[in-house]
Amino acid sequence: MKELGLKTYRFSISWARIIPDGDGEVNQKGIDFYNQVIDELIANDILPFVTLYHFDLPYALVEQYNGWEDRRCAYAFERYAKVCFEAFGDRVKWWLVHNEQNLMIRVDERMNITEPDPWKADKIRAQMDYHMFLAHALAVNACHRMVEGGKIAPAVSSTCTYPLTNKPEDVWAAKMNDWFKTNYCLDMHYYGGYPGYYMRYLKERDIVPVTKAGDGELLKSAKMDFIALNYYRTLCASYLPADEEHPAGMRVFRGNEVDFDQYGYCRDEKNVNLKASEYGAQIDPMGLRIVLNDYYARYHLPLIITENGLGTPDVLTADDRVHDDYRIDYIRGHLDAMALAMEDGVELMGYCPWSVIDLLSSHQGFKKRYGFVYVNREDMDLKDLRRIRKDSFYWYRDVIRTNGESR
Repeated sequence: MKELGLKTYRFSISWARIIPDGDGEVNQKGIDFYNQVIDELIANDILPFVTLYHFDLPYALVEQYNGWEDRRCAYAFERYAKVCFEAFGDRVKWWLVHNEQNLMIRVDERMNITEPDPWKADKIRAQMDYHMFLAHALAVNACHRMVEGGKIAPAVSSTCTYPLTNKPEDVWAAKMNDWFKTNYCLDMHYYGGYPGYYMRYLKERDIVPVTKAGDGELLKSAKMDFIALNYYRTLCASYLPADEEHPAGMRVFRGNEVDFDQYGYCRDEKNVNLKASEYGAQIDPMGLRIVLNDYYARYHLPLIITENGLGTPDVLTADDRVHDDYRIDYIRGHLDAMALAMEDGVELMGYCPWSVIDLLSSHQGFKKRYGFVYVNREDMDLKDLRRIRKDSFYWYRDVIRTNGESR
């Protein structure tokens, strides 16, 4: 990382490493492990940028509460966050609460939603989502109390949707897709309450979460300091009318686990104007410029990109090289979009590509590689685990050294 020239490294702390059962005894070995990581980063002039929750819930809380379905999980998370602020807050000043809550909540296996009835599943989903919002607010306020100079924010999966046609209902459908997948979440964090369109949806489906007195004040009191966003692709949508069989607000997932059609709102469509990666993500640097401008215009908070990159099955040559010009082209295009967004007036404070080193993809394992550094292993064969610099490593090192001028 030092050779590459990184100025900051965004990583996650595992809740189960700090408190193995989620809300019991603190594991000092976990604290010691992350102290070593943080101290080594600082010794090499790399700023630690820490995510508290990245899809991993201590399993004891799943068994005890079904995780986020129970309000007590939010308070267990608050305690975990406080332990982290106390242990690391003297050196870590930049914090993220949840990674991609707005995407995670749509993936049943990540939330342990096993209910086969769609309405009951959505009711559980809405309650879990609400408890994660409470946890976020509790963590934000604790950070501001406990970490001198601390800055904290959500990291959202950003969404930019184009209308399939210029029909007014398709234009509206595209906006609805963005609002239901990302903007409702940012609005909740920023304003402390559901936007009107989202409350209407919750009422249409009869899945309004159970709340308690004082929740509104808590949610409104937790002020995020910036916005972190993960950007990989854009979407396209047309209007999907509701009918007797499919009432307004009903969602149907089609083709993957994160995108849905929503009756009375929107239907996902293929954008024939864009190329896609081998794994189906449509490549669209212009979409990044659009979301950066949109979020900055809506919230006037500094922005940082915490994930952006191209996952592909890289090939290691006989002479230990990885010629990944496709990755260089991908990142160069998105850096160009960022530069234009900054010219547009967006306050963009950082960019963290996904990822420095090859890592395990949640669905494709080590077949889907993102890193500037190749890890010589396969899913079922550890090989020698050598770290091999790809062509993109040397290119990105020059990008950092010249502050983007050499891209």
